[in-house]
Amino acid sequence: MVTAIVVKVPMEPLTFFIVTMVKIVLINSFGAILQGSLFGLAGLLPASYTAPIMSGQGLAGTFAAVAMICAIATGSELKESAFGYFITACVVIMIAIGSYIMLPRLDFFCFYSMKNKREYATSATQAEMETKVVFIKKDVVNGVERNHSGNGESLASSHRSSVLDIFKKIWVMAASVCLVFTVTIGVFPAVTVEVKPTIGKDTPWVLYFSPVACFLMFNIFDWAGRSLTAVCVWPGKESRLLPFLVIIRLIFIPLFMLCNVEPRHNLPVIFAHDAWFLAFMLLFSISNGYLASLCMCFGPKKVLSHEAETAGAIMAFFLSLGLALGAILSFPLRAAI
Repeated sequence: MVTAIVVKVPMEPLTFFIVTMVKIVLINSFGAILQGSLFGLAGLLPASYTAPIMSGQGLAGTFAAVAMICAIATGSELKESAFGYFITACVVIMIAIGSYIMLPRLDFFCFYSMKNKREYATSATQAEMETKVVFIKKDVVNGVERNHSGNGESLASSHRSSVLDIFKKIWVMAASVCLVFTVTIGVFPAVTVEVKPTIGKDTPWVLYFSPVACFLMFNIFDWAGRSLTAVCVWPGKESRLLPFLVIIRLIFIPLFMLCNVEPRHNLPVIFAHDAWFLAFMLLFSISNGYLASLCMCFGPKKVLSHEAETAGAIMAFFLSLGLALGAILSFPLRAAI
């Protein structure tokens, strides 16, 4: 809301810069806490419920890309476009807060959020118990191994695992999601936004190339990849193929650097045609969404149920770490071109 107000308030450049920097620190700090808590809560639920959170993040990026294209198409002033964008974001946040307030009232969430399922069993009505059976069956169908017995949960809850112990169980998934976003942010958008079209130079395609081919295309297929994990979870959480696929994504770094990035000083242009860039962007974005979502879904499921919340928070930390490392990596990658 402050950001939306600042759009309409005239400021001196120095004052605007200081206010913006303070807002960035606060927004990202609170965002990190929120994201860690959110994935921690999602870790208590079956694996299929982490996928929609990842999909929501991808959908948010798609909305931003569409808003950018609409602003260009309508020729509206930057100030009006920014104000409309931030007001819309405020509405979405209010809806999210309202939904979160309603969450503890759902029997589904009450069951999975209780560390001791015996407590739920003794307080639930017959109808709630029948519903719980449906949840457990769904859990098994999704291939999630969770201990729902009262004795098992009581024993598990009595043993508090340290963060290091939990990390040892999920370090492969944590490192994988970190590498996924390190590669992604390393080249997107620092490198990809500088790719220039080689066809239709006298057409509006030049104006729309970056918003469409870079931002919109990435966010749409990233969202598609994240959503795909709701129906497909291959390879499995114990498979060595998953971290191998994550490592293979490193190939996208030289591929994008060898596209028609301008200005350039050191490397030659090998993939000059726009079709190369579009093909790389499709594979790059869908693999980012799919592999990152798989890692975030599998991480909390590799530990005991009472450790899942902490595991989800650890996964969120490594996701943020990957974003930070990718941002740092983007500077030398762009300079190398």
